[in-house]
Amino acid sequence: MANGILIIDKPQDWTSMDVCAKLRGVFHEKRVGHGGTLDPMATGVLPVFIGRATRAVEFATDSDKEYITGLQLGVITNTQDLTGEVLETRPVPVSREDLAALLPRFTGPLEQIPPMYSAIKIGGKKLYELARKGREVERKARKITVYELELLEEGIAGGPFPAELPPDTYLLRIRCSKGTYVRTLCHDIGQALGCGGCMSFLRRSMAGGFFLAESHSLEEVVNHPDPTSLLLPVDKLFSHLPSLTLKAQGEKKVRNGVSLSTPKLKEGEYRVYGESGSFLALSRCERGRLVTVKSFFEPADLSL
Repeated sequence: MANGILIIDKPQDWTSMDVCAKLRGVFHEKRVGHGGTLDPMATGVLPVFIGRATRAVEFATDSDKEYITGLQLGVITNTQDLTGEVLETRPVPVSREDLAALLPRFTGPLEQIPPMYSAIKIGGKKLYELARKGREVERKARKITVYELELLEEGIAGGPFPAELPPDTYLLRIRCSKGTYVRTLCHDIGQALGCGGCMSFLRRSMAGGFFLAESHSLEEVVNHPDPTSLLLPVDKLFSHLPSLTLKAQGEKKVRNGVSLSTPKLKEGEYRVYGESGSFLALSRCERGRLVTVKSFFEPADLSL
């Protein structure tokens, strides 16, 4: 039985759900979910959770993300990226230095209006469904945070990026909170510069604490003689948290859903393990008691 996290380098023109559907067949496992949607045009890090590891999906989707994107100035589209209809082209009388000087305005806590071409629901309808019918509705601004926004040197282009960037196109590295629309960020930067802009490509370089160096192509997974060997243990998602190993009596309580008295334990979240080293749960210490946030042991292990 397959259980674990597989870091996929999502190919272009695949949806995140397409990837999950493919992996259900590879691992012969119905329980497959991803840790954060990537648009079909985007590539890069897509954590996929398989088997009982799907219980951890919510913690990956809530995590920060990092992207490398192309900002093409002077082009405005209805989707805020180059897959959409070009609504307007404008001259670009701004320099690289002008762009660099503007970026601090788009760093830190921000309010962002989601694009019409998004899966957000308003009145029970997905926005992109309304947009395809030519309708536009009012959207409330959402609070996001851009932790880092860096203008990269064009010299890093190549590999997954265009060999040469078109005129008036710049590479940006963005580290941001959940819910950030990078194409909207590109659009808003273009508007602030006065020439308009859109996203020309997008590659996610980090999600859930996992990086491109840990990722595998779908082709590699499909053709691998033992794809289960590529799976990471689910506790790796929580590697930034301190670990706590319980003795047999405490382990039994966790397995039976009972909280533990831990008066000397510092408050906060912990990776909790049994004496054998098996990962039991993500737990939180509050007011001297250790409470399970989410368990990850197999139910069959309850007799232990």
